[in-house]
Amino acid sequence: MAGFLEAVNPYILVWLVLMILFIIGELVTVGLTSIWFAAGSLAALIIASFDGSLPLQIVGFFVISIPLLAGTRPWAKKYINSRTQKTNAESLIGEEIRITEQVSNREQTGLANVRGQEWTVRTSDDEVIIAKGELARIIRISGVKLIVERVKEE
Repeated sequence: MAGFLEAVNPYILVWLVLMILFIIGELVTVGLTSIWFAAGSLAALIIASFDGSLPLQIVGFFVISIPLLAGTRPWAKKYINSRTQKTNAESLIGEEIRITEQVSNREQTGLANVRGQEWTVRTSDDEVIIAKGELARIIRISGVKLIVERVKEE
């Protein structure tokens, strides 16, 4: 076995390992992204098996990978991943809301009604307490909680 590995061009093994890693990456992500790099690795592996130089292998990798990626990625995003539903939660960030129950991280209290839905509210700073009726701005969403900061009313 050792004699076989010594006789094999080391770049063949490198491209083979890269191809396997790209295939595994594709299986994990299912986004039709890394599969094209696996195809590029296969092209480079073939070039290496014919004793092509390393620069030629690298060029072969990119000449195959980049056009395949550029040509199919927009199509894949539109048709393959079209079943994913976007939520409206991200659109809440930056919105000003009126607090309906005092917000206190230490007491684990805080509610607000946002677009007809009641949300649990917490502040970004445990020391800050926001009273019922005050305005707050949503700065991020953590699970099912809105993380807010007080808005100074003018």
